Amino acid sequence: MIKYPDIDPVAISIGPLKVHWYGLMYLVGFGAAWWLGRRRAHRIGLSKEDVGDLIFYAAIGVMLGGRFGYALFYGFDQVIENPFWLFKLWEGGMSFHGGLLGVLLGAFLFARKHNLTFFQLTDFIAPLVPIGLGAGRIGNFINQGLPGRVTDVPWGMVFPGVGPEPRHPSSLYQFALEGVALFIILWWFSSKPRQRAMTSGLFLVLYGAFRFAVEFVRRPDPHIGFIAFDWLTMGQLLSIPMVLAGLIIIGWSSRLRTS
Repeated sequence: MIKYPDIDPVAISIGPLKVHWYGLMYLVGFGAAWWLGRRRAHRIGLSKEDVGDLIFYAAIGVMLGGRFGYALFYGFDQVIENPFWLFKLWEGGMSFHGGLLGVLLGAFLFARKHNLTFFQLTDFIAPLVPIGLGAGRIGNFINQGLPGRVTDVPWGMVFPGVGPEPRHPSSLYQFALEGVALFIILWWFSSKPRQRAMTSGLFLVLYGAFRFAVEFVRRPDPHIGFIAFDWLTMGQLLSIPMVLAGLIIIGWSSRLRTS
């Protein structure tokens, strides 16, 4: 068993002002996407300044979509009980699937503004996303969130507030898969010309598969539990349409010419 690191979730505290590590991880993700995007902006006819605008659209999509998605899929009862809970972002409670929908809406609006096709832009965005996903999972870990299921593996950790049993550090698994592995694969794959929408479809399939797999060792949300079959979680249920959509997109894309 490994001792859970005692890290203060508050990174900076100045009087009543508290800056949490979880929030800083979003800045890391947006900053990395901005820096990487500027390196490839010319590929789709964008200027480096345009990338800053794109990150703004994406940030709004992530924050609104992620929060409202979490409220819809995971925390509807909390919103009914206390509507102001929606604004307590430092407590966690962001849904990737909701954030994805928000980013896709932002991408649609941005693409129309800059005369780009939707998939032309999403193919550009997809390799920029994993670093932010990985940083977010580190934020979850520091925030003592997303504990795994009870385990006897040597690297199991005792998470504060969820009992004395060692558990899988599932947020670190997600960091490794959704952050590191997904970035390496997509950045390499998109470094060469591909058919339109192929990179977007690959992103959906890989993220959905990674998330589905990790859910088997991640503790289900206590207020939801299993959705069906005594093993299907909400995260898995939301990932299935992603994988199916990704496979359909890849099948359609494979018939196109390389762009």
